Amino acid sequence: MALIVQKYGGTSVKDAERVMNVANRIVNAYKDGNDVVVAVSAQGDTTDELIEKAKEINPAASKREMDMLLSTGEQISIALLAMAIEKLGCPVISLTGWQAGMQTDRRHSNARIKRINTERLHDELDQHKIVIVAGFQGINSKDDITTLGRGGSDTSAVALAAALGADVCEIYTDVDGVYTADPRIVKNAFKLDDISYDEMLELASLGANVLHNRSVEMAKKYNVKLAVKSSLNNNEGTYVKEVEQVEKMLVRGVTRDNDVARIALCGVEDTPGKAFQVFSMLSKKNISVDLIIQSIGSEGIKDISFTVTEGDLDETLALIEENKDMIKAKDVKWTKDVSKVSVVGAGMVNNAGVATAVFEALYNAHINISMIATSEIKISVLVDRKDAERAVEAIHDKFFG
Repeated sequence: MALIVQKYGGTSVKDAERVMNVANRIVNAYKDGNDVVVAVSAQGDTTDELIEKAKEINPAASKREMDMLLSTGEQISIALLAMAIEKLGCPVISLTGWQAGMQTDRRHSNARIKRINTERLHDELDQHKIVIVAGFQGINSKDDITTLGRGGSDTSAVALAAALGADVCEIYTDVDGVYTADPRIVKNAFKLDDISYDEMLELASLGANVLHNRSVEMAKKYNVKLAVKSSLNNNEGTYVKEVEQVEKMLVRGVTRDNDVARIALCGVEDTPGKAFQVFSMLSKKNISVDLIIQSIGSEGIKDISFTVTEGDLDETLALIEENKDMIKAKDVKWTKDVSKVSVVGAGMVNNAGVATAVFEALYNAHINISMIATSEIKISVLVDRKDAERAVEAIHDKFFG
């Protein structure tokens, strides 16, 4: 007998037919003799609809009250799924995040899980019940409901698997695994049988929407074996685990991320500590910076360009304006019409020809590069957004065509 943690996303439970489909999958796993714990997201577009309802009342609602509202989406899902399993004749109980012992820090809208009190979970499992847990939510030390932010249900599932010592954590979505590129963009993209934690973490961080990067980080930390599968078919999925790497570099995927904005500080003083002043200013506001380029100083001035997420653009520009006397830039330029395209694969640092192949593919496609970043496991380039899909296709064809 195995302990299986499953997670079902919003599209997997978006209507009554999909809920019954998921219930049958869960019951089949249970009848095979397994203990089953399930984390569930809100149905379909429920979270977006709740956000719109909030905007109708108060566009500036506090994050605490937004957490109170948004947590109801998952509570609807778990209750309906439990009812479906009851209908199929199996013992089941639905639990909210706090009932399942999901304890977080005090940060609303993007809380971090601190620990899981598994006493209630073990008690229900000892009674041979299927346990359905609301993903995306927890409770803080003040007994306030918190939500975990983007990809929170993935994180909930992996945290449950780690805390319970599950044999596997199965993430069910509307795709049947991790592909070498988005199959909606690249027609000859193919599914990977397995992928390492590090490679999956890079893909998740760089725009692949199959798993959230926080869940992959947690899976790696606690050695949770992940399986990405489709809730709509019975195809074998992709396993995320420690994969033994050979010396030969193997490109695993090409991603595109449109959640990018580029900012250029033009004509700043070429003095020691200038970059520190700029980026420490942003870090104090929890604004993450990705790609960075600093020009060689000339005549006492230089340019600093960097990227942030689109959601952080307005706050970043406001901070730059507030601190203009410290930054002393002659001009500030910005654009949202860019995308980050990345190639991921272990061993890139030891294979000089990979970067050349990427640049050649973009050259042949007549696509200009504005920024470049590399690491041991990735090469990322910033291109005009209108060229992003062509860039993914060109690079994918270069390595997989």
